[in-house]
Amino acid sequence: MFAVVRTGGKQYRVSANDVITVEKLAGEPGDIIELGEVLMLGGETVTVGSPTVAGATVAAEVVRQTRGAKVIAFKKRRRKNSRRKRGHRQEYTVLRIAEILTDGRKPAPRAEAAANGNG
Repeated sequence: MFAVVRTGGKQYRVSANDVITVEKLAGEPGDIIELGEVLMLGGETVTVGSPTVAGATVAAEVVRQTRGAKVIAFKKRRRKNSRRKRGHRQEYTVLRIAEILTDGRKPAPRAEAAANGNG
């Protein structure tokens, strides 16, 4: 089974245990977050949402918060001694897809958290 989810203005095709890099989302490594904008569910039968599939969510675990490579924006106006150098690093979140939930189900607590009594 797979799902197409939208987050950060982009769409991702995901299935269980996939690792994806998305625009920064709030959460610490190990947290379970829900991606609620499921545009399509696929598998034996395909369900296309209008615009989203009702009752479907994708549970994902935050693996780490990271930053992308530096992008340099350099502007120069010739013969005017005018230069501007500006750098940017985009922040990303690496997610591991735990499960695809349908019919309004909630994600199951992680095994480690339940064993420690924290879940």
